[in-house]
Amino acid sequence: MTFTINAENNITAHPTSDHAETAVGAGEQAFTSQKELAELAAAWPAERLVEIWNSLAGVKPVKSFKSTKTAIRLIRERIQKLGEPSQPAADPEKPKAAHKAKGRAQAAKGATKKGKATKKATPAKNAPKAKKAAKKTESAGPREGSKMAQVVAMLERKNGATLVEISEKMGWQRHTVRGFMAGAMKKAGYTVESFKPEGGERTYRLPAK
Repeated sequence: MTFTINAENNITAHPTSDHAETAVGAGEQAFTSQKELAELAAAWPAERLVEIWNSLAGVKPVKSFKSTKTAIRLIRERIQKLGEPSQPAADPEKPKAAHKAKGRAQAAKGATKKGKATKKATPAKNAPKAKKAAKKTESAGPREGSKMAQVVAMLERKNGATLVEISEKMGWQRHTVRGFMAGAMKKAGYTVESFKPEGGERTYRLPAK
């Protein structure tokens, strides 16, 4: 499960990082674990964690937390629970699914008697080809023209790109750039080098191939 948070502290749950890419491209920050949330929070003012907690449904509002670590743990646990109520709603459909499964099993038995089992096995043989096609798609890199592709192009330059350059180019806030590097880039398989020259700006760069 991947979560994204926007400037208004609205948190959205996404089933995969791919689903979260659009939100990140729009300026939201992504995280999947308590550790990644802590990395994002390191660049936030302390009061923002209080605002996030108080905006969650069903919580008891607080004025402050004993520590940042405690705030992050409680927020992570709470948003994880927010997705749980949706699971029981699917239970009424399970009996139907069971009936369908039984129907298919009976059909399979009938097919075996009629000598059609061989035809049933054909789709299974095609499955590995589908997986190979999926792998090729994944290795093709970010979609041309996407936010990810634009940032990657900047980071592949010899000297990389500064936080300010990326912020101005993409129209993002600085904390959004940091979150993109720690979240979306990492999930996409990129190893981003981050350094700050003496007296210079924070710079990001992709290692030379």
